[in-house]
Amino acid sequence: MSTQKPKPDPAAVVELDSSDDENPAATPNTTQKVPPQHSPAVGQQTPACRSFWKAGDYVVPKQQFLAQDQLEHARVHPKFLHSNATSHKWAFGAIAELLDNGVDEIQNGATFVSVDKVELKKDNSPALLFRDDGAGMNPEGLRKCMSLGYSTKKSNTTIGQYGNGFKTSTMRLGADAIVFSRATRGSKATQSIGLLSYTFLRRTGQDDVIVPMIDFDISGNWVEPIIYSSLDDWSSNLKTILKWSPFGSKEDLLQQFEDIGAHGTKIIIYNLWLNDEGIYELSFDDDDEDIRLRDETNHGSLTKSKKKTAGLLNHVSYRLRYSLRAYASILYLRKFTNFQVIIRGKPVQQYNIQDDLIHAKVITYRPQLATMSKEVLVETTIGFAKEAPDLPVSGFNVYHKNRLIRPFWKVTADGSSKGNGVIGILEANFIEPAHDKQDFERSSLFIRLETRLKQMVMEYWKGHCHFVGYQPLIPSELKLHREQRAAKSSGGPTRIDVDMSDAQHSPEEVVISDGNTDGMSVEEICEENIQLFLRYEEHVKKEDQLKQTINNLEKELEFAKRKKDQLAAYLEMQRKQKAAEHGSADTKA
Repeated sequence: MSTQKPKPDPAAVVELDSSDDENPAATPNTTQKVPPQHSPAVGQQTPACRSFWKAGDYVVPKQQFLAQDQLEHARVHPKFLHSNATSHKWAFGAIAELLDNGVDEIQNGATFVSVDKVELKKDNSPALLFRDDGAGMNPEGLRKCMSLGYSTKKSNTTIGQYGNGFKTSTMRLGADAIVFSRATRGSKATQSIGLLSYTFLRRTGQDDVIVPMIDFDISGNWVEPIIYSSLDDWSSNLKTILKWSPFGSKEDLLQQFEDIGAHGTKIIIYNLWLNDEGIYELSFDDDDEDIRLRDETNHGSLTKSKKKTAGLLNHVSYRLRYSLRAYASILYLRKFTNFQVIIRGKPVQQYNIQDDLIHAKVITYRPQLATMSKEVLVETTIGFAKEAPDLPVSGFNVYHKNRLIRPFWKVTADGSSKGNGVIGILEANFIEPAHDKQDFERSSLFIRLETRLKQMVMEYWKGHCHFVGYQPLIPSELKLHREQRAAKSSGGPTRIDVDMSDAQHSPEEVVISDGNTDGMSVEEICEENIQLFLRYEEHVKKEDQLKQTINNLEKELEFAKRKKDQLAAYLEMQRKQKAAEHGSADTKA
C-alpha cells in the first residue's frame, strides 16, 4: 500500500452544487478554500447544538460571495442541509430511506442491508452503521450521491426517485456522516470516501455545502490515490476528513473497507441528535437486537382493560411507533427471496399482516387515470384482524412500489365503532408518495382513493361485522328509543337493555334522557344523524324539483304571453285590413 505524507497546506475540499445529467461531476472542483476564521480548536468535532430541531438556529457570518475571476453560481447554504432534513418528522422514516437504498441494490446483486450501533474509538460515543453488499459507488457515483437532487434510479421497481433521500436521512439522524464505497466498473476497481459534515460546515463558517472526498484506485496490487488536479488538493481533502471524522489516520480510514468486500457501501452517522432532555433520540439499551425511539415508547392513551392494553402493546400497529424491528417487519410488502434486512446482527422476520386476517376478501379497484393512460387494476385485501373484536386496531396499510407509505391508515370517522377491527392492504403505484415517504401527495387521485376505501370499509362492515361479534343497529330498537324519549315529559333517565344475545360480548345498556342526546349511544347518534341527513337531502332534492317546476311554468307562462301578444297583433292587423277593404268598396260604390 503506497502512502504519501500530506503537506501542511490550507484545506482544499470538493465543492458540490446541485448536479444534473449534464454535469456528472467526474472531475470535481477543488478550488474552494476553507476560510481560516471560525475554525475550532484541534479535536473539537461536536456540533454546537445537539438537538436536531434547534440545530438550524445560528447566525450566518457575512462573507464575500463573488471572488475575483470567479463566475457566480447558485449556492446551497449549510442551513439548507438542516432545513431539508426536517421533512423527516419521524427518525424511523429517515432510517427507512437508507434501508431503501440497500433494497434498491437487489437489482445489482445485493443480498443484505444492515443497520447497527457502533461505538467510536475516538470518544466512545454511539454511531449508526449502515452497510450493504450492492454494486457500490465509483468516484463519479459518490459525487452524484452527495449532490442535491441527482438520482440515477430510473427503474419502475426502485423505491428511490428524488435524489434527496441520502442527504435528508443522514442529516436527520446525526450531524455528520462518512461514506465508504467500493466498486468495480469495467476493469477499474476503486474505493472512495466522502464526508457530509454539518459540524464541519458550521464550525468553519462555510456559506456553501462543501463535501471533502478522496478516491483510490485498487485495480493493481497497491492502493493508489486518484489525483484530479494536484496531490496537495488530494492531501488537503484527506486532512479535512481526518480532522472532522471519527478516524485519526489514513490507515484507520482504509481499515473501514475490510468488511465491505469486493463491492458495497458503508455509511457511519455520528454525533447523533439528542432529544429535548439531552438524551439520544435513539435507544440502543432497551433491546440488544433492536433500535428504539425513546420518545415514542410511552406515547398513547391506554386506559382500557389490562387484557386490551396488553394486546395493543404487543400488536405491530403499536410497536412500529417505537421499535425499528417491528417497523422493518412490515416495511416491504412482498417477502424477499435472496435478500435480508438485518438489524443489530439479527435478520428481520418479514410479516405480511394479510396472512393473519379472518373473513378476508379481495376487492378490485380501477382508479380513473388520465384518458391516454393505461388502465390500472388495484387489488385490496380486506378483512378482520384475528384479534377482533377484542383489539381496537383498524386501517389500511398502503404501499408504493413494495414500500410501506401509510401504516394502519384509518379512513373511518373517530368515535364510531363501524370499521373496528377491519384491516386492508393494497399497493397504490398510481399515486405519488411525499418526499419523506410517510404520506402521499394530496392529488385528486389520492382523494378519490380515500373515498373508495371508506366505501370499502362500510360495505365490508355491513356484510361481515356479525361474524366477529359486532351487531348492527336494529331499526325497531332505535324507533322504540325515540318514542320513549319523545313520550317522557319528566323524571330521571330511563334504562333500556338492548338484546345482544347473538353477539359474542356482553349486552349493551343504553341510557335515554329526556329531550337531549346525553344518554344516547354513539351508534344511535350516528344513525340518527344519518337519517336526518338523508331526510335533508330528500327535502333539498324536492326543493330543487319544485324550483325547476316553477322555472318551467314561468317559461311556459312567458311563452304563452308572447303567443297571446302575437295573436292579438295578428287579429288587430286582420281587423285593420278588413276595415280598409270595406272603406275601399264603399268609395267605389
